[in-house]
Amino acid sequence: MRQLNDSAGPEESTMPLTEIPHRTPQHLRDVRYRSFERPDGLWDIEGELHDSKAVDRVLSSGQLLRAGTAIHHMWIRATINDALQVQAIEVAMDSHPLGNCPEAAAALQKMVGCHMGRGWRKSIQEHLGGVSSCTHLRELLFNMATAAFQSMPNVFADGDPGQPPRHLGQCLGWDFDGPGVAAHYPQFVHWRPQPVAGKSGA
Repeated sequence: MRQLNDSAGPEESTMPLTEIPHRTPQHLRDVRYRSFERPDGLWDIEGELHDSKAVDRVLSSGQLLRAGTAIHHMWIRATINDALQVQAIEVAMDSHPLGNCPEAAAALQKMVGCHMGRGWRKSIQEHLGGVSSCTHLRELLFNMATAAFQSMPNVFADGDPGQPPRHLGQCLGWDFDGPGVAAHYPQFVHWRPQPVAGKSGA
């Protein structure tokens, strides 16, 4: 089992799943996220997506696509503030299957002003859904919020010390009744939200 102090980087790791013999690789998708703290107090969250085939493939157009040749290769940089609000967004599409694909990048400016918090995916779908933009750019945007959460040390903090950090109760590892909360946030073991004053169950 890998621990947080495992020194092996992504390039050195091997898949720890059951080995299946006699398989032939077909498609490769690599997605990477990076984050940077800026001197102006803002944060850059960057995503990169690279699609290629593991074997030579003849396309419907008759063109031969060599193994390893990028089908999609695109980047997004979203600049956010401490409140997770998007301040600026930049897109690059180095490889794309259709000539007009880069036209989809302009729509991402609609995400400026949106927040990488609750409702982030809904905002993406509202502004960029369907033919408004690009499927792969939307996919990159979805998980940029997770990269932001992992990057900003106070993003899960709550101004009220009586309230648990926002990531508690959102997965099995941080179950209020589980060992993770007991070890790291013992004050919130078995915590339950209090009913809002003035509201009844009727």
